Amino acid sequence: MASTIATILLILVGVSLLYIAYRTITGRPVERRIVFIYIALAVALPLFMTLPAPVQVTPDVERLYDALEELRPGSKVLVSFDYDPPSAPELQPMAVAFMKYAFKHDLRVIVMGLWPQGPQLANLAIEEAMADQEIAAKNLEYGVDYVNLGFQSGNEFVIQAMGTQFKRMFPQDDRRIPYDSIPLMANVTNFSNVDFVFNLSSGKPGTIEWVQIAVDRFGATMGAGNTAVQAPQVYPYLRAKQLHGLLGGMSGAAEFEKIVEEPGDGTTFILSQMFAHAIVILFVIIGNAAFFTERRKQE
Repeated sequence: MASTIATILLILVGVSLLYIAYRTITGRPVERRIVFIYIALAVALPLFMTLPAPVQVTPDVERLYDALEELRPGSKVLVSFDYDPPSAPELQPMAVAFMKYAFKHDLRVIVMGLWPQGPQLANLAIEEAMADQEIAAKNLEYGVDYVNLGFQSGNEFVIQAMGTQFKRMFPQDDRRIPYDSIPLMANVTNFSNVDFVFNLSSGKPGTIEWVQIAVDRFGATMGAGNTAVQAPQVYPYLRAKQLHGLLGGMSGAAEFEKIVEEPGDGTTFILSQMFAHAIVILFVIIGNAAFFTERRKQE
């Protein structure tokens, strides 16, 4: 019902846009507040629709997927949540899709964070993944199948110390369980005992520091997910093959959800983003058409 109403409203928005274009081009421009209303509708209405987003998976996302496919059941994956709630709309969908993939493929997940709120966001991603019926049926056990080591201050120096010994930085996990009492960490001393590192980052410390230390100094195999603003800074490391795949921004989240067949918020949000961009482009076209029409009249 909600989807049908949203579709009807979207059609009405399209018709009214044509009327606004006619008024603007004929010399009767609308107030800018009207533009803001249309942007708000373009963002909100797709959230209530079931339209499939036209997402094309890029090679960067395929590389991450291929790297994950090479991991055998029981492989240990270290996931570092290096972002906070303001960046969650872009990165949290990546985290949820990654957790679902890891749990469904029987990967052992070790979570940590170099940002204070990172481990909390990790718990939210794990909870959402656990709500999946297939994952719930596995009866995954904390400390055996997954663990949250929590937050540790020190930025890149934490990564440096982990290259020697994880326990040095995380003597206990997020639940205050001693490191040596966690079954999953029994044979994990440093990066050499981890099969893959996945970093979700929106700034510093983040992917760049992980690559420069964990990959370059300690030989870790790594993939990453970044906000759209940070992704351009990370692409050189991807091109140099220091990274095995990269998810960039909302589009990267939607592409990853598609390739792992786990549609979620990324797929929904990218549709809103597409509609908003289309509205902005349309208003730019209308404004330019009105400008040239008015100049022609003056001439």
